[in-house]
Amino acid sequence: MTDNEEKNRYSDEELLEFKDIIVQKLIKAKSEFEILRSAITQNESNDTQDTSPTFKVLEEGASTLSKEEAGRLAQRQQQFIRHLEAALVRIENKTYGICRETGKLIPKERLKAVPHATLCVEAKNKR
Repeated sequence: MTDNEEKNRYSDEELLEFKDIIVQKLIKAKSEFEILRSAITQNESNDTQDTSPTFKVLEEGASTLSKEEAGRLAQRQQQFIRHLEAALVRIENKTYGICRETGKLIPKERLKAVPHATLCVEAKNKR
């Protein structure tokens, strides 16, 4: 490829790098989803579940979540998981990292920050 030719897709090696990033994020997202789901389905009683290690993970935010808050967070997490899974499909199809509006490659920096991105910054800003 000459300097004048613009790259139209990421190499298989690059796609594997992105796949690793996405798989790690997916594992973490699914784990967080299960914690939220557990918070939603937990009984209101004061049994041993109240001190379960599951809630220790949520210490960064509120120590306890209302079922409504947990439900909203769980929905967002579920959507994030779907976006990550769709990104894995695009990797398999070798279409990952290509802006769906401009057809140009989305810069690596953007994909590392937002691995499920389907738009380059230029296209995203036009919206």
